[in-house]
Amino acid sequence: MHIHILGICGTFMGGVALLARELGMTVSGSDANVYPPMSEQLAAAGIDLQQGYLAEHLDPAPDLVVLGNALSRGNPAVEYVLNKGLPYISGPQWLAEYVLKDKWVLAVSGTHGKTTTSSLLAWILEDAGMSPGFLIGGVPDNFGETARLGKTPFFVIEADEYDTAFFDKRSKFVHYHPRTLVVNNLEFDHADIFEDLAAIQKQFHHLIRTVPSEGLVISPNNVPAIEQVFDMGCWTPRQTVDLNMGDVQAQNIADDGGQFDVIHHDEKVGTVNWPMLGQHNVSNALAALAAAHHVGVKFDHGCEALGRFSGIKRRMELCGEVQGVRVYDDFAHHPTAIATTIGGLRANIGNRKLIAVLEPRSNTMKMGIHQHTLANSLMAADRVILLEDQGLKLSLAEIQQQLGDMSTIKQNIDQIIELVCQEATSGDEVLIMSNGGFGGIHQRLLTALAAR
Repeated sequence: MHIHILGICGTFMGGVALLARELGMTVSGSDANVYPPMSEQLAAAGIDLQQGYLAEHLDPAPDLVVLGNALSRGNPAVEYVLNKGLPYISGPQWLAEYVLKDKWVLAVSGTHGKTTTSSLLAWILEDAGMSPGFLIGGVPDNFGETARLGKTPFFVIEADEYDTAFFDKRSKFVHYHPRTLVVNNLEFDHADIFEDLAAIQKQFHHLIRTVPSEGLVISPNNVPAIEQVFDMGCWTPRQTVDLNMGDVQAQNIADDGGQFDVIHHDEKVGTVNWPMLGQHNVSNALAALAAAHHVGVKFDHGCEALGRFSGIKRRMELCGEVQGVRVYDDFAHHPTAIATTIGGLRANIGNRKLIAVLEPRSNTMKMGIHQHTLANSLMAADRVILLEDQGLKLSLAEIQQQLGDMSTIKQNIDQIIELVCQEATSGDEVLIMSNGGFGGIHQRLLTALAAR
């Protein structure tokens, strides 16, 4: 079977491509931007990539066209598919029909922490010898790939609430039918497709409806936005995880989150010593431990496995150190994630200077939805540098006014690099945050620091 994937270089659709190739299918694909790291993974798997969305990419016709949610009506390839009557399907539906239908699906949902929690969960299962399949929106260093079929019925998936396709406006995760479901947290996001928090909660309610009564739903303790979803109806047992409360909890937590005890029903079941930073990652770890326990992994083994976790690309990833200046890359793009990311690094580095560089790139950020919360999320940094891109409705001048002298606005990446090179000295930490590639600023900055 030959499938052609439109939008193949996104992390989700790239994962679909890798799974299809592992199933023995012939896979080709096209994208507006063919770029690493996904392009390198796909090329290594022998998948033919083409730049742009051209009708000729679909001639001769594949057996099935898989459409990513970035594709919309008016796209030349989409119009060709419809005009020629080619069979097509969304990525999530393809995944449900060809991969997940016979699996015990462990799905990780929520506004923040999905990639990290999914990676932690997959690694705990792997370390326990369970060889799970997975599709994760990032690259866990323990695996070096975003997706694989696995050798057992267990499949871990990052369950995104973003819409499925131009012809299916349900959230992706309604297709996955999990038996084990994690709901990490719930806030307003994706303002480009959701009108308000209630619209997102409705989609989460649809997800809850698909979990069997013999399954398990794992969530934090007493989060109003989540409790409102459960109040709409829940037919599945629940387990709560949280810091110092809940069925599974963390106690004696180190300031930087690098060590904590795990308590299950008032009994200590293990201690975690690991390289991850921040209280938010402690919460992610608890959810992963609880989900793994649901499929048979003992808590003490899970705690030991977390100590062998190596991290994830673009999640507080150390890109390099030059002349004593460390440069990190992180995917944080929502005020809550920005605050917890900076807070975790601050707890780890103490009084050392922390320079935070932010590209307000997400659709929600660009629309100005976080106008009144962004400044506060950056306060734990010593220095803040903001990139002012075109089309930004967010008023960075207002953010700068709230932050005061600690902040600077720059119009391009070269200006940011020049400023950091002027100000950073040995012992300083530079945290670069964006949900995009940020023009390759990380390596460019390291090169410029080395040339000072």
